[in-house]
Amino acid sequence: MSEKRDKAAAEAFFRSARTVTGRVPERVTSDGHDAYPGAIKAALGEEVRHRTNLYLNNHLEQDHRGIKQRIQSMGGFKSVEAAQRFYRVHDEVRNFLRPRSYWNEVVSLAQRRILYTARTRILLASLAAA
Repeated sequence: MSEKRDKAAAEAFFRSARTVTGRVPERVTSDGHDAYPGAIKAALGEEVRHRTNLYLNNHLEQDHRGIKQRIQSMGGFKSVEAAQRFYRVHDEVRNFLRPRSYWNEVVSLAQRRILYTARTRILLASLAAA
């Protein structure tokens, strides 16, 4: 999350992603913004392939669906700082309540309910203590 969508912000994002994951990807899929090709080459190297096909990004966009629905009902944000605070907390809580540990893991509905209820109790207790 940055105020501007420019090459410097894109480079910072790609450097951060490389540092967090500890590896350089073979390819990067984006929406094709002009700042991305140069930032990818500068932060990740010349050998990383940049894909901009309209439909290749659908899986990533679906991951943002929950955030988009929440933001729309809130009426948006007044500042970048408010958005950053919201995204940080939303992502942490969402991952905490998620029943699956890895992609395509099968978790029964009964087990999901048990996990969600237990994790919600933990979350509410930690918020009450703070």
